Amino acid sequence: MFRKIDFFFFGWIINWLYPQYYRPKYGYQRYYILFFHYLIPQKIFKLNAKVKWPVHYTSKVHAPENIEKGILCDPGDSINNYIQANNGIIFGSNIELGPGVAIISSNHDVNNFREHSKGEPIVIGDNVWIGANSSILPEVTIGNNVIIGANSVVAKDIPSNSIAVGNPCKVTKEKTPYSEDFSKIVFNKNVPSKFDLFLNSNV
Repeated sequence: MFRKIDFFFFGWIINWLYPQYYRPKYGYQRYYILFFHYLIPQKIFKLNAKVKWPVHYTSKVHAPENIEKGILCDPGDSINNYIQANNGIIFGSNIELGPGVAIISSNHDVNNFREHSKGEPIVIGDNVWIGANSSILPEVTIGNNVIIGANSVVAKDIPSNSIAVGNPCKVTKEKTPYSEDFSKIVFNKNVPSKFDLFLNSNV
């Protein structure tokens, strides 16, 4: 009963003001927590005001207009995340970032620290979990079905179906296929049809 009341009073506001927020309707994050810890800092106090999904007030998202993302993915919704997308970041679907994760798409120019060097975007595939306090560096590609261990520094590409850890981050073992049945999820709102293939990928 409480979760239905929570959705009735706060859920419709969250869904209206966050057009790129697609999560399970119930059981992921309480809507009143999203309202007070995310929406008010973003919309009232203008912390990450331009971001179209929930970002925790302790996190920072730079250049959100250069971010593409799927569903079940809200970069910066964990605590103390730093997402810098000057050169672009492409997120797949079903991505979780642990506390303290940094994703940095461009370095400072070595001859002028007030300028950023140009480069290719970071690409992160579907079904990826990045552990706490890890750093993803510019122009890296992380494949599908990957776990990055805590405190890792990812400076080179990580292939799909891998568990990788360390500084520098290296593959330590092969990862078994991701098994969650996304087609059974009842979402907080209608999911765009372009995600149908993903939602039926593990059926």
